[in-house]
Amino acid sequence: MSVRHCGGSDGRAERPDGEIVIAIAGNPNVGKSTLFNAMTGLGVSTAHYPGTTREVYTGTARFGERIIGVVDLPGIYGFCDSGADEEAARRALLDLAPDVVVIVVDPAILARNLCLAFEALERGFPIVVAVNLADEARRAGIEVDRDALASALGAEVVSTTATRSIGVEQLVQAAFRAAEGGASRRMPYDSEPEVFPDPLLRTSAALRSARERHAVAGRVASAVLTKREPVRGRLPRDFTSLTTWPWTGVPLVIVVAAAVFGFLFFVGDLLASAFSALWAAVASPVVTSAVAAVAGDGLASRVLLWGFDAGLEASRDIGLPYILTFYFLLGFLEDTGYLNSLAFLSDRVMHRLGLHGRAMIPLVAAAGCNVPALVAAAQLPTKRERTIASTLVLFVPCSARTAVILGSVGHYIGLAPALLVLAVVFAVWLSIALSLERMLRGRSRGLIMEMFSFRRPSLRRVAAKAWGQFREFLFVATPIVVAGSLVLGGLYESGWLMHLSRPLSPLVEGWLGLPAVAGVTLVVGMLRKELSLQLLVALTVATAGSAGAVLADIMTPTDLVVFAVVNSIALPCISSVAMYWRQQGWGRTLLAVGASIAIALILGGLIARILAGAGFGG
Repeated sequence: MSVRHCGGSDGRAERPDGEIVIAIAGNPNVGKSTLFNAMTGLGVSTAHYPGTTREVYTGTARFGERIIGVVDLPGIYGFCDSGADEEAARRALLDLAPDVVVIVVDPAILARNLCLAFEALERGFPIVVAVNLADEARRAGIEVDRDALASALGAEVVSTTATRSIGVEQLVQAAFRAAEGGASRRMPYDSEPEVFPDPLLRTSAALRSARERHAVAGRVASAVLTKREPVRGRLPRDFTSLTTWPWTGVPLVIVVAAAVFGFLFFVGDLLASAFSALWAAVASPVVTSAVAAVAGDGLASRVLLWGFDAGLEASRDIGLPYILTFYFLLGFLEDTGYLNSLAFLSDRVMHRLGLHGRAMIPLVAAAGCNVPALVAAAQLPTKRERTIASTLVLFVPCSARTAVILGSVGHYIGLAPALLVLAVVFAVWLSIALSLERMLRGRSRGLIMEMFSFRRPSLRRVAAKAWGQFREFLFVATPIVVAGSLVLGGLYESGWLMHLSRPLSPLVEGWLGLPAVAGVTLVVGMLRKELSLQLLVALTVATAGSAGAVLADIMTPTDLVVFAVVNSIALPCISSVAMYWRQQGWGRTLLAVGASIAIALILGGLIARILAGAGFGG
């Protein structure tokens, strides 16, 4: 099985292999991508807020002896709407010519979802309707008469719970029957505005068709739905009100943020200490013996230990305790739908920054990784909003930067200094946001968004998503850390490291008050932000000659705070810089990167002097 983005070098989508090709379409947040994952066994990112799927994905899967191709379309409300998502969906349908379109619907908002099914029928596509979220519908007291709905549409209707792969096999079988039977019947209303030569007549006919389509959808939904008292114990629907009303929503934001950071600090610290002790007791002696058996006890063995003992330990010390834990917490919030409420709640504040509430979603997503957040920010409606949001994303501490703060300041000094570093980073972020709002003239648009009810998160799905995101770190970053540690070890053991760090000495030692070698690791952090701390940990372990060595052996508490501040603000990782450049051009990229370096260095030096004068850590 395989998954890929649609679109080759010529911009055209590539039809997946299979006896039939199934396109999965639906409104935002009805579970299309989850259904795609269930059908293909592949890990497309999903979340409980609108707009997660902004590209077209294709995959292949085997069902018995038959192979199917599956296409995951962006969430859309109509094929005729104007927008990047709708254009991507139309282009994919044109290029891929699917044999059948699966329309995914949520029983709670069936009338609205059916409009898309009617549009697919108008265009002559054979369809199958997947009544998804069946378990949630039952808890909400909603039942769908599938036979009546199938009769009204002239198409098969299958009940599914995509999160548990329930009904998926039946859905695929229905898709085969629909593809073999040809087009489903057309709806009994005017659906061909394109027959009018005059543009005004075409527009009028399109509006008339849309009104008729919505009216029919409402009548069908009313006829097939039955509502009763919801099952007790279900998450209350008015929880949305609690999260969006300022008097309760704002305190809840503070509680959630404190809970996330507290969990990261305490649990991450426990995991880091446990893994460090385990590595020192079990893994390090084995690695040391293996290296000695292969390379003896000379220069080569010492360099190898930099990479395969200190380097691997550093990667594990940062990755597992903090980055994986953070991805799990962020995935948990996404799966409940809380980020959707957060976007609504923050709308008024975001307007003061030249944005609207929907921009909060990429900014929160940036706390996981800046790169996908930049992709999401590029979907905002105006150039001004895209510029402001994309620039602010660069200054949001991603999971790697948060890991640096917690893995250095939090782990070795305590919670209060770690909070101090985060407060400084937030103050910088807010100052940049206010400055951009004043420099870039214009006004942000009003917010029109659909509010979704909260859902009970699936721990299995959250864990799978967190592991999928962390796996990229594990298999991409770890080899880089090992290779970087080997290079760093070679430079150190040969005496060249001090020569290379000497040009940085006036700035790093003189202004920031850090060990000169820390400047080298900060520059390396341009590749991936966590590398700077990992290589610094590797340096500590290797120079101390024991797996139990800690950063506090070579850096003071003031040094650790300054190091974390500079690392968190300066030099976004190279992937983020590349994505920002593609969106904003070289001029703004150089300005943003240059500003980040200047701000980080100025603040770092000032903080070093303020803390030293206050006797911090002394």
